Amino acid sequence: MIRVLVVDDQALVRAGVTLLLRTAGEDVVGEAADGQEAVRLAERLRPDVVLMDLRMPRLDGIEATRRILAARPGTHVLMLTTFDDDAEVYGALSAGAVGYLLKDGEPEAMIDAVRRAARGEPLLAPAVLARVLARAVRAHQDTETGRGEGTAAASDSLTPREREVLALVGAGRSNAEIGSDLHLGITTVKSHVAAVTQKLGLRNRVQAAVVAHRLGLVDDRFRVR
Repeated sequence: MIRVLVVDDQALVRAGVTLLLRTAGEDVVGEAADGQEAVRLAERLRPDVVLMDLRMPRLDGIEATRRILAARPGTHVLMLTTFDDDAEVYGALSAGAVGYLLKDGEPEAMIDAVRRAARGEPLLAPAVLARVLARAVRAHQDTETGRGEGTAAASDSLTPREREVLALVGAGRSNAEIGSDLHLGITTVKSHVAAVTQKLGLRNRVQAAVVAHRLGLVDDRFRVR
């Protein structure tokens, strides 16, 4: 059972999401109406996943995400919003969110996203994903994560196998699919992904996928080069 903290400034949205998740068998351990409350509850309740609204009073979802992950890096934050502005998507991902869902999606998609987030798997709404990666390809400086040329230089420390894994992460492959493509066990794939994110100073697979595109390891049709 996944421990979930639901954060949204609209009581009706919180109630609906909470009911949906509990009906699906997950454990909603708390609800927060703004970012400051979310930070306090995340520290006290230690959820596996935080479903985080983007725009809220007192403290927005991006800054709340940054503070939660600074205190508890193992928490997985999934942004849930009606907005799909490119700058806000990048802000959420650079803060460490593992995914970004739009509120007009299907209920089943939200349940699946929470379960994937709990496993640390990245998830972006299809309408958002292509723009995020297209922007990554166009970018010449990594202004969103503050790494820029340093990330490119750090990539030189990757082994050939780690670069293969990074390319497949950028192409949107799951650990199981990467294992199948490279004839590796899941545990080995996880070790390679962890090594890649550590060497590049990244928080999660979403940022790794963006870096893979920025380094030219994946083309604009999500094919490994």
